[in-house]
Amino acid sequence: MTILVLGATGTVGTHVVRKLLSRNETVRVLSRGETARQSFPDAVEFAVGDLLDPAAAARAFDGAHAVFLLNAVSPTESHEALAALNHARDAGVSRIVYLSVHKVDNAPTIPHWGAKVGVEAALARSRIPFTVLRANHFFQNDLWAEQAMLTHGIYNQPIGGVGLSRVDAHDIAEAAAITLTTPGHEGKFYDLVGPEVLTGDSTAAIWSRAFGRPIRYAGDDLIAWQRANAGHLPPWMVFDLVKMHEYFQRDGLIASPEAIATLTRLLGRPPRSLAQFAAETTRARQP
Repeated sequence: MTILVLGATGTVGTHVVRKLLSRNETVRVLSRGETARQSFPDAVEFAVGDLLDPAAAARAFDGAHAVFLLNAVSPTESHEALAALNHARDAGVSRIVYLSVHKVDNAPTIPHWGAKVGVEAALARSRIPFTVLRANHFFQNDLWAEQAMLTHGIYNQPIGGVGLSRVDAHDIAEAAAITLTTPGHEGKFYDLVGPEVLTGDSTAAIWSRAFGRPIRYAGDDLIAWQRANAGHLPPWMVFDLVKMHEYFQRDGLIASPEAIATLTRLLGRPPRSLAQFAAETTRARQP
């Protein structure tokens, strides 16, 4: 069967493609341009199209049995996701696995969370068998802070002190591959979370051990974070991420023991820890 992976060039999507190929699945990706073709093995079917151009994108869904639906954070996220859902229904796709956000219903006023609430509702009414993967904050987001950690000794992601049950993108990809290729997941919502609650301070301490040098948390000042990022992120994204971090600092994003147990059963192993990810990242950087 052919599995179409949307968002295949991003942090999670690239891992999903690899996991599916390791299972000997036929994988197709949709990209906006030809230049991305070289990023994928020859075995991957490559389709060029943009979900904002319905005629061009629709062809990628022809003959697909299943779709992994991941939409990048953008002002058009909801439109692109709903376009993909319509294309999937028109093409007779028999399974969709959608990447959403952990506890997304708790904060629908965060712009990219609110988009996902609407997509989840549309999926439930689409009559296409679906699974929703609700992911916590990715470990891989810390790579944005790597230069600041190495240059200035600070971890500058303002995630706060309440705590997040952060997750590795490898675990997200594994869960996606399992739910795309095995039965028993129709209508299920899986929380994709890590094994521990992480704060700004505890995250900095883990990276400090991994790098073998002092790293401190830069603190919760979102005004300072907004100013620091205004020059290289678009204004809509800065606003979106500030609202997300406000929520993190106020309420956290903490998984229940039941959610961790369910994910452990799904993966067949415990979810990966930040310490594992940090150790692997620093080893990979060594000459």
